[in-house]
Amino acid sequence: MENRKVQKKTRRPFVLAAIMVGMFLAAIEATIVSTAMPTIASELGGFSSYSWVFSAYLLTNAGTVLIFGKLSDIFGRKPIYIIGVCVFLAGSTACAMADSMEMLVAARFFQGIGAGALMPIATTIVGDIYTKEERAKIQGYLSSVWGISAVSGPVLGGFFVDVLSWHYVFLMNIPLGLLAIIGIVFFFHEQIEKEKRHIDYIGSVLMVVSISSLVMILVEGGVSIPWNSPIMYGLIFIFITGLTSFFIQEKRALNPMMPFHIWKYRTILFANLTSFTTGMILIGMASYLPAFVQGVMERSATVAGFTLTTLSIGWPIAATLAGRLYMKIGFRTTALLGGLSLMIGGLFFLTLTPEKGPIWAGTGSFFIGIGMGLSTTSFIVSIQTTVGWKLRGIATATNMFMRTMGSAIGAALLGGLLNKQILQSIETHQLEETVSVDSTNILMDAERRESLHDNVRQVLQNALADGLHVVYIGLFILAIISFLLITQLPKKEET
Repeated sequence: MENRKVQKKTRRPFVLAAIMVGMFLAAIEATIVSTAMPTIASELGGFSSYSWVFSAYLLTNAGTVLIFGKLSDIFGRKPIYIIGVCVFLAGSTACAMADSMEMLVAARFFQGIGAGALMPIATTIVGDIYTKEERAKIQGYLSSVWGISAVSGPVLGGFFVDVLSWHYVFLMNIPLGLLAIIGIVFFFHEQIEKEKRHIDYIGSVLMVVSISSLVMILVEGGVSIPWNSPIMYGLIFIFITGLTSFFIQEKRALNPMMPFHIWKYRTILFANLTSFTTGMILIGMASYLPAFVQGVMERSATVAGFTLTTLSIGWPIAATLAGRLYMKIGFRTTALLGGLSLMIGGLFFLTLTPEKGPIWAGTGSFFIGIGMGLSTTSFIVSIQTTVGWKLRGIATATNMFMRTMGSAIGAALLGGLLNKQILQSIETHQLEETVSVDSTNILMDAERRESLHDNVRQVLQNALADGLHVVYIGLFILAIISFLLITQLPKKEET
């Protein structure tokens, strides 16, 4: 009944096209920014802040995704989605104008706020205007956006970096965002039941404060902030207090930002937990693979981009297949196939060495993409089937939140491990007075790399390779955990 109300005025093909353009903003963000980051770090400096460019974006994304999902359940999908796109475009403009790593990180904080509305509300709109049977197929179409970004993202990223300027990586979002807004404004119409609801702003603030402190601990702990220091103790106190207050607030809130009762469904519980671990896998691979290809393998930004392209090719192929498999073998078996693919991809990265070259890295990316496509499509369709309209926005957003939180914590944790490994290697070779962690920037630029003394360059490259190997060990372990979590999904959907 709820679908028919929306479909009376809504022109679904045009709305779907607008949604796909909007999702393309988030999809291409991954391939272009990851490809451009080594060059950006080389130009702006501050390699120690490398992971913050990703963590800042993911942090505010995670902090706003739930409240945007809740607001869409109260005020409707349309106005919240449009606001999100506008904020995202403003953040993109600020990123393009950044002239220092600190300014870029600040702009990414703002950009992440808008991104909190893009993916979950777009996916929720699909849940509103299509039936369960149609949804499985349409989610595959949405995932094809990753395929389009796979072709254009690395090519454009490499072109901007090698020929024009990395600033266009962010400026190109503007025309795409405007197209997404126009499509939603003119072709998507919804009927909202007017009722007054309380908005849990306190819960959102508490969650952002606690997660911000956790990210700071993971990124800077043992690097710029000693573990045994008053600042570190303060951050740990803020994290524990903020997280505890968040749970208390959600228990007593009239309309909680994260309604814990939806977690009673095994489908939602284990889909969300798996999304958390796969989010860590995704960011660990996408953030640091270009650094390995450019800094250790000494390949160009374009080649580094194409090692990520295979991820974006595998994802939509698998998502499209998932739409068909879902109706034949069920969501659990489909997700299990995805978990198996994640482990295969993790094994490729576990055994990655400079000698194996970009093809080996790209193959690992492809299997990770297959795993993400099969699992995420199964999760979204089953979650949206489990709950009704009034909870569909927040339920979808919660799943996106868990994946984003996984990515935010993963970027921070893995970035912290990488920085620590590089610092240890520099200290072991007694080069503290000559180079620092930030000197790793030089490896990303061919001309500057050649200017380094052979011994120093070798130490930095080995340090980067060793640090990234630790990251890839973590990815493989996370892939195994993801598979085990998927085995806990119920065999039949809950309604």
